[in-house]
Amino acid sequence: MKLGFFAANYAHLSIEEVAQIASSNGYEMLELPAYIDNGQLDCDEILKGNNASKLRQMIESYGLGISALSNHADSLLILGPHTEDTDAIFKGTPEEKIRYGTESLLKTAQTANALEVPVVNGFTGVTNWGRYFPFPSANGWSEMEKLFVDRFLPIMDKFKEYGVKFAMEPHPNNIIYDLNTAKRALELLDYHPSFGFNLDPANIMATGGLLVENFIDELGDRIFHVHAKDAEVVRHNIQRGGIMMQGDWQRLDKAFRFRIPGWGDVQWKKVITELSLVGYDYVLSYEHEDVTMSVGDGVEKVAAFLKPLIIKAPYEGRRDKIFNQPCD
Repeated sequence: MKLGFFAANYAHLSIEEVAQIASSNGYEMLELPAYIDNGQLDCDEILKGNNASKLRQMIESYGLGISALSNHADSLLILGPHTEDTDAIFKGTPEEKIRYGTESLLKTAQTANALEVPVVNGFTGVTNWGRYFPFPSANGWSEMEKLFVDRFLPIMDKFKEYGVKFAMEPHPNNIIYDLNTAKRALELLDYHPSFGFNLDPANIMATGGLLVENFIDELGDRIFHVHAKDAEVVRHNIQRGGIMMQGDWQRLDKAFRFRIPGWGDVQWKKVITELSLVGYDYVLSYEHEDVTMSVGDGVEKVAAFLKPLIIKAPYEGRRDKIFNQPCD
């Protein structure tokens, strides 16, 4: 495995400036934003001439590779919501928002192909996440599942053409937000080879403190990318409003907080162990959403915490005489 860095952590800096910071702190890969107007990477520009090759060479000059492209913002519009809640991403009719999200995600896949990047991370969105609770609309969730198939199956076919995989990041306000909905999505898409997951341990915990290890053990071969992000369940605040308490992330009485790895409740040794056992040997990409400290703090602390835990190569097996004896 390798330690990666999400360039959007420093969205106000150029990719080269981020590469300098990441490299000097011991990171080995960059995850690059590719949604429209992200301020760092323009897909249309990358697809011109030999710009893709130039970008790769620049990043490689810092001893880094590209782990994935991110289209988290725009892909959300494919299923929604299509209300004013998403106007900050794109303002338009529901039909215009769906088209905008779909075209942006496909352009990102095309760009990943040009950059020889194997994975695009993103969201699915969901029309109305409140329908996870079967009241007042008992059939509301199954209706949204049909939309998911209708809109994402053709997209996955295009991803297959580009030779790129889509790593959906389970997250609240998406049609996939836990282990059960992740398994259901695979079933709905008939286990499409281009569809899998960007495992963010903090997001898995966000709806009830679920064990990340279960997700890994059951869906290991569909984990295409991993975010290094932690979460803290603030036990003394649980009684105030539960883990899904609404409100600003910096509320002192919040029962759930995103943290940097090592400062939350994720058992990283266990997570890395399970990832190794299911054959995952790619990247742990650090994403900063910890409102208690700066990104600069996180850059140093995450590298210091995770690098000693990284499993550099899988187990080779024993080759001495005793362990080569057949079992009775």
